[in-house]
Amino acid sequence: MNVQIRTLRLEDIGCVAKVERQAFPTLWPPTPFKRELDNRLAKYLVAWEPKPSETAHSNRSEPAESPNISHRSFLGRALGIFRGRRRPDKTPEDADCALLGFVGLWFMSGEAHITGIAVEEASRGKGIGELLLIGSIELAMVRNATVMSLEARVSNFVAQALYEKYGFQNVGIRKGYYTDNREDAVIMTTHPINDTSYRDKFHALKNAYRQRYGEIKIELP
Repeated sequence: MNVQIRTLRLEDIGCVAKVERQAFPTLWPPTPFKRELDNRLAKYLVAWEPKPSETAHSNRSEPAESPNISHRSFLGRALGIFRGRRRPDKTPEDADCALLGFVGLWFMSGEAHITGIAVEEASRGKGIGELLLIGSIELAMVRNATVMSLEARVSNFVAQALYEKYGFQNVGIRKGYYTDNREDAVIMTTHPINDTSYRDKFHALKNAYRQRYGEIKIELP
């Protein structure tokens, strides 16, 4: 697998909006990705797979696969409402979108909060969601975050198992957190990610991922 991780670019907006609509069709308001590019608190990473003829710095790609493992939090939706009910960033439905998925993070007071992870419909089941999680943890480390947190649907046991694998622990429940069906959310957070014990575990997990899927290529800001 030759899927790579890099930061979101302006030319990606239509494609990430399309991925979000596929992954979370009931989400409202949609993420204002263009505005988020100018948000100093927010960072987005995207997964892409270059074609054989393209260089490592190209922004074109072809689908691979991975499951959606998260849903943008109520906090993220509330922030979207606060910004204004903007229309979704548009892209033609038949557009040749190069991106396979994305992960969003907000950085506040030493905490890196994952607002959502999504993988495009044709590219699920091959570890892309896990690769995006790895990229988000590396970004949090680069940004000197102390801990990471997220919310997951109580019914999404697959997502919770993956998060637990990377050191996220269940620390509580948010009642009626998801606006589409009022489902509760599991609050999950890590121990300090700058501790040697966490970093050693993370590197071991990265090595295991590399052995299964191949070289990990992550380009961070």
